[in-house]
Amino acid sequence: MRADRGGVLLKKVASFLTTHHPHPAFLPSSAVPLRFVAGPSGPPAAVAMAEAEAAAVLQKKRTLRSQTRRALKIFSPAQREQEDVAIQNLVLNSPWFKSSKGLCAYISCEALREVDTSKIVAEVLKNSDAGMATTYKSYALMFTRSTMIHQEHGMQVKKTLYVPRVEDKNSHMRMLRISNIEDLVANSMDILEPSPVDADQNEREDVMLATQPVDLFLLPGLAFDRHGRRLGRGGGYYDVFLQKYEELANQQKWKQPLRVALAYSVQIVDDDLIPTTVTDVPVDAVVSADGVIPISPAALERM
Repeated sequence: MRADRGGVLLKKVASFLTTHHPHPAFLPSSAVPLRFVAGPSGPPAAVAMAEAEAAAVLQKKRTLRSQTRRALKIFSPAQREQEDVAIQNLVLNSPWFKSSKGLCAYISCEALREVDTSKIVAEVLKNSDAGMATTYKSYALMFTRSTMIHQEHGMQVKKTLYVPRVEDKNSHMRMLRISNIEDLVANSMDILEPSPVDADQNEREDVMLATQPVDLFLLPGLAFDRHGRRLGRGGGYYDVFLQKYEELANQQKWKQPLRVALAYSVQIVDDDLIPTTVTDVPVDAVVSADGVIPISPAALERM
């Protein structure tokens, strides 16, 4: 059954590669998406070529995912905590974070070895429109790491926060608004997500239906490079969502939000290691313990 799903995915990727143009967002010159043009043999030959290229890309991604997971598994807990502190401080103290009014951010998962976002989320909720007197305390009980994060980060603009909720196994993910850490519940994989309705049984605001844009996306992933390539976990959830939001922003004539990835040192790889296709959405910048790496023209201008 797993192999069948892989075959279907392979055909979908190959079909997409033969019919779509490259992603319109920032793409570094060294990360040109795959494109296939039918030759004298006609479309079937092009499709076969696309399937072969897609299979090679998927295999390279699987290999790199395995390598990165192994690197994260042996990553020193002390070093990891130190980098969590440094990364969150860099974000919290940055002008581009402080000035953001709306953002989408992931809720970090210990089991997935993601860069911790607990203090960032707590800071956002503390500065949201709702009174968050108990939020920070509640979140600190759930996430006890990164206790060395500085508490003073200067004046913050009140922010609206949307966090991910996975709806199915078909890369369908929504970003729903929360105002309190108690809005999060553990799913079947023990990952915290927003409940679909609030305490009053009202549906939570979906960022795709919001009347105001978001300025910033804080993104997870498995591997990143200094040209903006991002390797996710294989579900395609973030790529699909980011493409949809980009289309929405274009329709509404909003400025595109900054796509900022948070990465441990072992997750930043050499520039030629992450294969990409037109379905892979690049990031504008990467934040590691060593600092902020602005990549796209938008990041160079706004960060």
